[in-house]
Amino acid sequence: MQETVEPKKYEYLADNPNVKVMPIMISLIIGAFFAILNETLLNIALVTLMEEFSIELPTVQWMATGFLLVMAIVIPISALLLQWFTTRQLFLGTMTIFTIGTIVSASAPTFSILLVGRLIQAVGTGLLMPIIFNVFLLIFPPERRGKVMGLIGLVIMFAPAIGPTLSGVIVEYLGWRYLFIIVIPFAMFSIAFAFKYLVNVSEVTKPKIDVISLVFSTVGFGGIVYAFSSVSNSENGFSSVNVLATMIVGVVGVVLFVLRQLKLDEPVMDLRVFRYPMYTHAVIMFLIIIMAMFASEIILPLYMQGPLALTAAAAGLVLLPGAILNGIMSPFMGHLFDKFGPRVLMIPATIILSGTMFMMSRLTVDTPVWVVVLGYILIMLTISAIMMPAETNGLNQLPKRLYPHGTAVMSTLQPVGGAIGVSIFISILNARQMKVLDGSATPEDPATISMAMVAGVELVYFIAFAMSIVAVILAFSVYRAKPDEEEEISGDQVE
Repeated sequence: MQETVEPKKYEYLADNPNVKVMPIMISLIIGAFFAILNETLLNIALVTLMEEFSIELPTVQWMATGFLLVMAIVIPISALLLQWFTTRQLFLGTMTIFTIGTIVSASAPTFSILLVGRLIQAVGTGLLMPIIFNVFLLIFPPERRGKVMGLIGLVIMFAPAIGPTLSGVIVEYLGWRYLFIIVIPFAMFSIAFAFKYLVNVSEVTKPKIDVISLVFSTVGFGGIVYAFSSVSNSENGFSSVNVLATMIVGVVGVVLFVLRQLKLDEPVMDLRVFRYPMYTHAVIMFLIIIMAMFASEIILPLYMQGPLALTAAAAGLVLLPGAILNGIMSPFMGHLFDKFGPRVLMIPATIILSGTMFMMSRLTVDTPVWVVVLGYILIMLTISAIMMPAETNGLNQLPKRLYPHGTAVMSTLQPVGGAIGVSIFISILNARQMKVLDGSATPEDPATISMAMVAGVELVYFIAFAMSIVAVILAFSVYRAKPDEEEEISGDQVE
């Protein structure tokens, strides 16, 4: 199998008429969809697993916490791997690891083996998205990336959004093992497709491996994700000694990692990507949107199953229209980005998002369900018009040599931002709820408990509203980013 395709004649693989780009995209997207779907597919089955293996909640939570932890450890080294192995080698290896983990999980006789399989899956999932981002950046020129990155947006947003709904049906009618079994044939199909069609599109430079950086990265990002993921399982929350100690170790590790990267000639993760204003702009916007998304995906189900007294299945169905529309609209938003640039999308979208967050901060125990459905639809539609266009625009400003590092930074933010977002919003909700109950004369009354939760939900969404105002301000400062031609040639513009 030929590993390179006329790199001197064609700057981008999509311009080469002799290369079939569509099969490459299909193999990558199928692999990514089921790997990312797997992130949330298991969440609704945790109670079933507790009964199956006779384990407690803190133990079964490692299915989620451990997954995020491994992702936070492996993603930062993806930039290094992208320079050590060909695209073909890395994707086939990553999907093989993911498939092995899925098979181990599906056949696990004990919880320990199930957890091992889940962590193996996390290695594959963590490495997959940086690989796909990097491949698409190298295949397509900047003016055609919006629509393609919109397809990735469909995968990133739609797959985890339908995970809980799909999982509930599978667990109820087939059993938890089928959460893994149904993924296996699609993963193997992706491997076979990639084996036939995927060619190398990146340059293998084999930079020096700095072991100290890898240690700092593992301790830093792993410590932060573990600390924030452990908050909900700790009786004392953020004031727990274990949580605080792990968080401090994690922060110190990240600081040492950053300082070392700035000194190395060949950093594991080149943080000079932040010298490009639209990339930095995209990272800030990405974090805000991730937080806004988690405010809805984590808090809304609690609100619907609490004060609104909906079943888990009904709550999942309420969120489904927004998830579906987000998936459908992501490629369309990418097409608009290619045609009109980021401002036309991001300015109205952030304004609508801000208004929707304020509306959601006024929820009550009597709010009609259709209001929640509408609010979530507006949130997910505006997110599709903000997140991937912002990310694509930021990556477009980077020179090719920084693509692996830019995608690694973005991908690292997903598990780290996710863990931080979940713990912070849950803590805010619980703190507000407890304050209302402590000040009530009837704290055990169901109506009082519902009112207390509503107060917590209102506060969460008001904070999300304040964050969305920052997104509006950022949207007015965005412009269409293009890679600097001199930087592409000389590579020394930002040295």
